[in-house]
Amino acid sequence: MTKEERTKKQGAEDGEKQPSFQLSRINEFTAEVKAEFGKIVWPAKKQTMLSTVVVVVLVMLVSLYLGAVDLVLGKLIGLILR
Repeated sequence: MTKEERTKKQGAEDGEKQPSFQLSRINEFTAEVKAEFGKIVWPAKKQTMLSTVVVVVLVMLVSLYLGAVDLVLGKLIGLILR
């Protein structure tokens, strides 16, 4: 008997119900999701634009830094291997 079969058998002996498809549970879940969406506070347009600018600038700075490090290390390794 496999471990999975033993677990199923033990669960059945303990009186546990196996998960099943229930339309009422899906409806309950959907209602809870709608309620949670109502609690979302979206940022203002100005804050969103400022955050976007900050992210773009930081990505550009990091990419320039990594590009420079790659270039320097590539040249250094090229000189060592000659």
